[in-house]
Amino acid sequence: MPHTTQTHSKLRYWFNGAYAVFEKDVRLELRSRYALNMLLMFIASTLFLVVVSLGNEVIGTRVQAALVWVILLFGSVIGLGRGFVSEVDQGTVLLLQLHTRGSMVYAGKLAFNIVLLFLLNVLALGAFLLLMNISVENLWQLALVLFLGTLGLSGTTTLLAAMIARTRNSGPLLAVLAFPLLIPLLMSVVAATNTILLNGGWERIQETCVTLVAFAGSVISASVLLFDYVWRE
Repeated sequence: MPHTTQTHSKLRYWFNGAYAVFEKDVRLELRSRYALNMLLMFIASTLFLVVVSLGNEVIGTRVQAALVWVILLFGSVIGLGRGFVSEVDQGTVLLLQLHTRGSMVYAGKLAFNIVLLFLLNVLALGAFLLLMNISVENLWQLALVLFLGTLGLSGTTTLLAAMIARTRNSGPLLAVLAFPLLIPLLMSVVAATNTILLNGGWERIQETCVTLVAFAGSVISASVLLFDYVWRE
């Protein structure tokens, strides 16, 4: 019984630390709206450019799926890249290192990035479907693919943002490092989105969803194992 109580206390301490990091990021974002405004401006301007460039031209569903995920990819890299850079700029890195574990920081940052990116991806995808006059029958399948893609994007960018936080030109460097790692994710989400736009059944995207879960799980698991070293060094 004492061992169980001690384990519960450690878990509660860990969750409290991760939630404190998450809450801090939420409050700072609501105060400054830096990532939110940057993501919204990038997505809005890119969508406007795509719609104006295409005009009345009809494009295939695969091109539509690729376009929307390219927008979401670069939007996430631009918006989430300052997650750890801001800690360095504000001088709060040492404070976090003294009072929290690396896994707490990663979990809190990851949760914040997932929530922020998923909400903005929903808005971006909804605007894209509306502007391109695309109808989707299986919205829940599209929402699932969007969520799984967001998990993979957030898991990858969170670790890479911590790695480059102390380097110069961290913004461009994050995009360069993230793109090769995200190629399997992009291929899977584009294929799944294309199938959904063609009104394919759940059986046709089930295997792709398993791949997305495996990608997100692998990235997040590797990040948890590597983050302490990245964070301390």
